[in-house]
Amino acid sequence: MDQVHVTLPDGSRREFPVGSTPLDVARSIGERLARDTVAAKVDGRLVDANTPLNVDSKLELVTLGTPLGLEVYRHSAAHLMAHAVKSLYGDQVQVTIGPAIETGFYYDFFSEKHTFTPEEFDSIEQKMSELAEQDLPIVREEMSRDSAIQLFRDMGEAFKVQLIEDLPNETVSLYRQGDFVDLCRGPHLPSTRHLKAFKLISVAGAYWRGDERNAMLQRIYATAFPDKKELRAYLLRLEEAKKRDHRRLGRELDLFSFNEEAGPGLVIWHPKGALLRTLLEDFERREHLKRGYDIVMGPQILRTDLWKTSGHYENYRENMYFTEVEGQSFGIKPMNCLAHMLIYKSQMRSYRDLPLRYFELGTVHRHEKSGVLHGLLRVRGFTQDDAHILCMPEQLDAEIKGVLRFVQDVMGIFGFEYEMEISTRPEKSIGSDADWERATGALMSALNDSGLPYEINEGDGAFYGPKIDIKLKDALDRRWQCATIQCDFTLPERFDLTYVGRDGERHRPVMVHRVILGAIERFVGVLIEHFAGNFPLWLSPVQAVVVNVTDNQAEYAEKVYSALRAEGVRVQKDLRNEKLGFKIREAQVEKVPYMLVVGDKEMADGTVAPRFRNGKTLDPMTPAEFVRFVQEECRQYH
Repeated sequence: MDQVHVTLPDGSRREFPVGSTPLDVARSIGERLARDTVAAKVDGRLVDANTPLNVDSKLELVTLGTPLGLEVYRHSAAHLMAHAVKSLYGDQVQVTIGPAIETGFYYDFFSEKHTFTPEEFDSIEQKMSELAEQDLPIVREEMSRDSAIQLFRDMGEAFKVQLIEDLPNETVSLYRQGDFVDLCRGPHLPSTRHLKAFKLISVAGAYWRGDERNAMLQRIYATAFPDKKELRAYLLRLEEAKKRDHRRLGRELDLFSFNEEAGPGLVIWHPKGALLRTLLEDFERREHLKRGYDIVMGPQILRTDLWKTSGHYENYRENMYFTEVEGQSFGIKPMNCLAHMLIYKSQMRSYRDLPLRYFELGTVHRHEKSGVLHGLLRVRGFTQDDAHILCMPEQLDAEIKGVLRFVQDVMGIFGFEYEMEISTRPEKSIGSDADWERATGALMSALNDSGLPYEINEGDGAFYGPKIDIKLKDALDRRWQCATIQCDFTLPERFDLTYVGRDGERHRPVMVHRVILGAIERFVGVLIEHFAGNFPLWLSPVQAVVVNVTDNQAEYAEKVYSALRAEGVRVQKDLRNEKLGFKIREAQVEKVPYMLVVGDKEMADGTVAPRFRNGKTLDPMTPAEFVRFVQEECRQYH
């Protein structure tokens, strides 16, 4: 056979000589498509764009304009960076792994002789540009496992040898570009000339294979885009993200801190931060009470036997802390569901009682490795706006839809857009296949009926049930996992939860685990970065600061301050003997929404002159009028 038939995604069939490549197919359609083609799927298998087509196949071209195409591009950029590093530092450095990630790529290097610093990034980028301009073909090779081990052993690349030794395959694939060779599944770009816009971002430590008992590596993070315009736009967003970094703003606004004496991943809330949390939590209580939830509270520790019954001990104990009291083992709770089931079990339940919705702002603790801790976004102790709905199976659909509406309402208040995905059964899980299918089907049905788009995230569900994960999009279009809805037929079975149905018989309820904001700590971190610390008036720990022009108005300013405070306005005063401009600038740096200026005219008229933090001024008003102004602006949140 000297011809192959290629079936394209639109169903059309084309004929090509045997040995033609996906790139040839793209070129037959158009030169622009050929320029954009970076890889292909042949009968569903991802391959290089220059892979020969020797049999009839279904072909899908992978272009730069797709997420998969960008991933291939960035993976090739990772190899280019490793090539540049090896060219510059030679045997001082060993290469390990270098994958593409959501924001770019990284490569991990091992060296006992050299420590990378950001000052070296320019020279590495320059070498990358030189190698790219050489238009080096990126060529795939396959060789026996033993030959590959010998190749990398001769090159002094011990980490590559270890990787190959752990592979079960008898044959492995390598990629060469010039004098650089790397172990890799691929696919990759056809040549280095396609790589035009890249930037090294930062360097950090990382353990080999993520295990703190292994060698410490140096991880260089970088990013790459198909053109320099996209790269510049990304770098601008990155600079903006640095300005909004909640860790920096948390210090500057005196909201929270971490202290090694207390322990890593444990947040210490300062007065303004604690007030911000309290405002959020009070909002949450009001919103839950409106929707028929009952507020409950559970203990911080429960007997280890209870965690064994739930399956947490078997499936989750590496994330838990344990303690011993009077010779008995207790688990510090990583989740709130167990106490809620005990409340349910405390008395006989009828179908008339259901659904029951238990809500708790429950503080939990989970063992996170120190390497993944990240400000408020990843901590060891946190508070969840956790609720568990226990209902009859026929009520499940309405309850899931009710939670979805709750999420929509709350995210609208904070101005968040969001995306949804259904996370399915993980490898480590409990419960029957039938229950998992029922639970997953219930989540899908609720989303489909609500007209909400979603993706499938295979294998990332909780160990006891599938879930809907809701990912917020912030002002910089970053995604944050906060709200989640989990459907669980398994724990009610394990805890023998029942209700008496209309038929007088006992039946098993279904449990919905759900959070709206998620971890309060994480949500505060996301809020700080979303608003860049400029919280809306209803959420600002300090809503206004009274500033006098001279000492002549100090007594009147004190009276204004006291009057506002008595009416519930969160107000401070700045009566220092400083210039007015200095005090206003300081209040703006602290991101206080309103500065209430008091001069001789305001003192004579019994007014204040409000000035918004962006410089906009309002007409003078009496303190009582300002109180009403604040109350009106905050009314919808109370």
